[in-house]
Amino acid sequence: MRKLKLQMQLSVDGYVAGPNGELDWMNFDQDSKLLALINSLTDSSDTILLGRKMTDGFVTYWENVVNNQPDSPEFSFAQKMVDTPKVVFSKTLKSIAGKNVTIENGDLATAVKNMKSKTGKDIIVYGGAGFVSSLIKEGLIDEFNFFVNPIMINKGLRIFDLLGERQKLLLQNATGFECGVAVLIYKLNNPQ
Repeated sequence: MRKLKLQMQLSVDGYVAGPNGELDWMNFDQDSKLLALINSLTDSSDTILLGRKMTDGFVTYWENVVNNQPDSPEFSFAQKMVDTPKVVFSKTLKSIAGKNVTIENGDLATAVKNMKSKTGKDIIVYGGAGFVSSLIKEGLIDEFNFFVNPIMINKGLRIFDLLGERQKLLLQNATGFECGVAVLIYKLNNPQ
């Protein structure tokens, strides 16, 4: 069975974005070992899940790098992001612009469990906050990859507020990187 992996940037105080979705607090000065970890997560997956609110910015950013910045150091990663099939969960949209993007309007838990039961590489989810909260609430995430940035932003968007009950996690790895980011990898102790 395929695993659903979350890759999420966090502040030390547990926020994933500022109050209006700002990401200016994130550490973008990533060292080569952290970039290698990010690439290994991406390479182990063949599907990206996104929430509706995050999709426009995500798709536009990576397609812009591929279409207009061939000399960018991000180009090869951007190519992966564009080429990898993306499934966007929305109750209202029927279509969305972008390469390799499809819309899923069905029940979240049913659709994700169906995707996980198919053959292939793992599935990675990047966000946004509300979408990830729903996945956590349903107990659908098998592996949590928290990129903890060395900053406290004191207010903003969180991903754990919808939890109705405790979910026990098991630490798989904890690594500090030269850039100050610590990556904590947990798996769900009682996956569905």
